[in-house]
Amino acid sequence: MKRFAFALATLFGAVVIGAAQQPQTPKTSPQQEAAAAPAANPADVSSPDAILAALYDVISGPAGQKRDWERFRSLFLPGARLIPAGPLRAGLKSPRVLTPDDYVAAASVSLEKNGFYEREFSRRSERFGAILHVFSTYESRHAAQDAAPFARGINSIQLYGDGTRWWIVTVLWQAETAELHLPAEFLPGGK
Repeated sequence: MKRFAFALATLFGAVVIGAAQQPQTPKTSPQQEAAAAPAANPADVSSPDAILAALYDVISGPAGQKRDWERFRSLFLPGARLIPAGPLRAGLKSPRVLTPDDYVAAASVSLEKNGFYEREFSRRSERFGAILHVFSTYESRHAAQDAAPFARGINSIQLYGDGTRWWIVTVLWQAETAELHLPAEFLPGGK
């Protein structure tokens, strides 16, 4: 009986390990995403400055205003990801990795209900050929005229230029907290 139990446990363990090692199939392939992606306004994707301005502009707006989510989606390379960083919430073992569609589903109600304006106030960039990495320091307000931001942080953005336009590949961001302050080098005039 012990041999049978051991053999059953070994078989079960092998099945679980084998299943865990199988690659996870994404819901959609990059090719499917590319075919379904809306066309971008050429002015939004003509340069790194333009695509970053479009990114901040499209998520910003007053309470009650619907965002142009098709414009938002048009900025991203098929397969792109948005990843909020920071302390993990109860039950989570790693940061959430979102597609642009996941972000829209998660953020649209809150942005439109509360009003949200995010603007870049400092930037550090490094480029090699077609790739550009940007540390974009941001501040967020509920209304454009709010005197002080309710949040600040850094967006770590990877961009890809294919020779005809720029694409957002990844946005990884972390908000400033009471324990984690923005370093001087990521503030205006910082070195």
